[in-house]
Amino acid sequence: MTTNTTSLVEEKLKTQWSPEQIAGWLRLWHPNNCASYETIYLHVWSNKRKGGCLYKHLRHKGKKYNKRRHEKAGRGYIPGRIDITHRPAIVEDKTRLGDWELDTIIGANRKGAIVSLVDRASKLTKLFKVPFKTAEAVADAIVESLNPIKNFVKTLTSDNGKEFARHRMISEALGADFFFATPYHSWERGLNEHTNGLVRQYFPKGSSFDRISQEAIEKVQALLNNRPRKVLGFRTPIEVFKEKAFEYTNVALQC
Repeated sequence: MTTNTTSLVEEKLKTQWSPEQIAGWLRLWHPNNCASYETIYLHVWSNKRKGGCLYKHLRHKGKKYNKRRHEKAGRGYIPGRIDITHRPAIVEDKTRLGDWELDTIIGANRKGAIVSLVDRASKLTKLFKVPFKTAEAVADAIVESLNPIKNFVKTLTSDNGKEFARHRMISEALGADFFFATPYHSWERGLNEHTNGLVRQYFPKGSSFDRISQEAIEKVQALLNNRPRKVLGFRTPIEVFKEKAFEYTNVALQC
């Protein structure tokens, strides 16, 4: 790699972009400074052998990835539950804005949680801390997070946790339909599962959420939304969300 390419690569590594994301971004925006993701990995390992710490910015810090186990679903009856089988077929296409997947990320000793929301089309992520994983707290967090862009909220899909028991209130507040995934079918919310894994890069399992501020969580949210994604043609979620929103409304959007 040239000196300029190396500088660009290391800059993006330090903001937790993956080698594949960096390689795609370079091809798109810096065609004269391209580097394959294999070359970037070789640079990272060379740096590590020399005592450098670039590898620490990789999502798994060079460790083998272990898929997240399926969470226990069907943890109790939820009144008014509407099954995912009734969800409009267009949601599966992942082409329109407004189809959101929901989940909660739990802190150490089950104290505190982060409500995780992600749009299926743009991959835009919203994160909101709640002190307790109660249905009331989770419902309030979802409404507060999505209300500023409620025109781009059409459906919401969660697992069967009792923290989503106030789905009717959420649905009414946002003017959206709420659906529940099939128990033990975590792949029906695969994007949300993947997003939670990205969040865990910053807040590993076993982390206490007691001292994590909403401001710190929003910084992670900004990092994820401004990181290029292969599935988006190496554009960022915020870019894709704004482009699609502009197509629908012809009005520039602030998110």
